[in-house]
Amino acid sequence: MTIKDTFSFLEGGGASAALIRDTKWTSTPLGPLETWPISLRTIAASILTSTFPAAIAWGPQLITLYNDPFRPILGGKPEAMGRPFSDVWSDVWDTLGPIAAAAQAGKATYMEDVPLTVSRKGYPEEACFTFCYNPLRDDAGQIAGLLATAIETTERVASERQARLMTSELQHRIKNMFATVNSIVSQTLRSERPLAEIRPLLLQRLSAIASAHALLTETSKGDVLVRQVLDIGLAPHRMTAERILMSGPQVMLNEKQALSLSLAINELATNAIKYGALHADNGTVAITWEGDGLGRFRLTWQENGGPTVAPPSRRGFGTTLMERVVPHDFGGTALLAYDPSGLRYTLSTDQLRHA
Repeated sequence: MTIKDTFSFLEGGGASAALIRDTKWTSTPLGPLETWPISLRTIAASILTSTFPAAIAWGPQLITLYNDPFRPILGGKPEAMGRPFSDVWSDVWDTLGPIAAAAQAGKATYMEDVPLTVSRKGYPEEACFTFCYNPLRDDAGQIAGLLATAIETTERVASERQARLMTSELQHRIKNMFATVNSIVSQTLRSERPLAEIRPLLLQRLSAIASAHALLTETSKGDVLVRQVLDIGLAPHRMTAERILMSGPQVMLNEKQALSLSLAINELATNAIKYGALHADNGTVAITWEGDGLGRFRLTWQENGGPTVAPPSRRGFGTTLMERVVPHDFGGTALLAYDPSGLRYTLSTDQLRHA
């Protein structure tokens, strides 16, 4: 056999073919290239010119040869050419070993999106692969190794997983939204007020909840700052914005807390305009909140300079919301105090966290 014949199967094989040519095969179980069986060289020629990632594991030790498209799958692993397949994939051989053994016994295996924790960048990472192991036969027709064809599906699997999570989160939010809307409508329609008063009140409450949901959908985790929630709750009352003073640190609210607090602030602002401090020419409202970074939190709505305050004669939607719903969603307590000098609402909870 001439030198040209020995290396002819490497023609057009790219960088992997050059590496095969330069590898010292005499120090491997495969021996020098000129002694390789025709079957091995023929299969090698086939994968080297293929655009699909493929590797050959030949002989009892499953010595590795691979093509250029297979190189990215190996990543930063030590050079695989000429090494046992079990060494190359030692980090996941507990999964791949039985599949390789099945191929050596004559059984082909095809698997989709298999998650494997591989070390290709100096640290373990989860990656997904779709691959097929097929038996390979030598010149005598005996099984002499396996052909591994594979594609990495990590990005696609991650995208599909993210899509499922987003769908689940959307379903969860829609369910919560309808439950909240149903409660708002039911509580509002129970009022004995004339329909002419109920209609704008209901529309305002639904607008507040819609605005809060819009804010939540703009965030990836559904968590928003207290200040953002207050702005949403006060949005329908922009004409009085300069008379509402707010101060506090950056504290985050989860979805349920944001929705209930935005509704409560809207109710407080509505009542303040109709009956409280914002009804008077010089009345003001101070909203303050504080947190210690360990989960404890306190928010206060304090009205000043308005008419004398007295407890209402009946409990309405707003009162129930502020005294029961909001503290429940926060896992804390709330106090609605009808101080003659100005209404005060205090929410205390240990379910918040600093940004």
